[in-house]
Amino acid sequence: MKKSKILMIIGSFLLLGLFAFPLWNITLEAPQYPIPLGMDIHIDKFVGANDEFDIKNINLMNHYVGMKYIPEQIPEFKIFPIVIGFMALLGIVIGFIGKYKLFFAWFLLMTVLGIAGMYDFYLWEYDYGHDLDPNAIMKFTNPDGSVMGFQPPLWGSEKILNFVAHSYPRTGAVFMFTGMAFTFLASIVGYKETK
Repeated sequence: MKKSKILMIIGSFLLLGLFAFPLWNITLEAPQYPIPLGMDIHIDKFVGANDEFDIKNINLMNHYVGMKYIPEQIPEFKIFPIVIGFMALLGIVIGFIGKYKLFFAWFLLMTVLGIAGMYDFYLWEYDYGHDLDPNAIMKFTNPDGSVMGFQPPLWGSEKILNFVAHSYPRTGAVFMFTGMAFTFLASIVGYKETK
């Protein structure tokens, strides 16, 4: 079997790591929490990062400033597993077909889907951090008098009141990015194999 086919099949197969490992993590550090609060975001659920009560504690804390509860389910949790499963299967089939142009087309499609997923995640975070209950127990304002938002960063760390919020990819994302790198490499190697 050609090297390009092997790279494409392995790269597509690596996407399935998203079914076993979390894609993203958001952690909140504060002096009153010696063990930070956090949640791991899988493609089909939210899970407490340190223990089963993390999300409950985040919800209780957020209630005071008027933030919505983190739900057990969001529509994306039904869509993402189907999309990832389909893309993995499609990539494996394309790998057996062995056309480098299809390898590259798969990579481009996966890139577009990844960007769309990150944008959707940003919109969820924005809504979560800015659509606050006007009857909340505690209200905070910016220096200009506008209502303060509590949106965690999409990527990186940010201070929010006395918390430091961290948002970074996890093992599932590493599997996905590695798989995509393999498929991109497969398209280059496949092109060279035709010359």
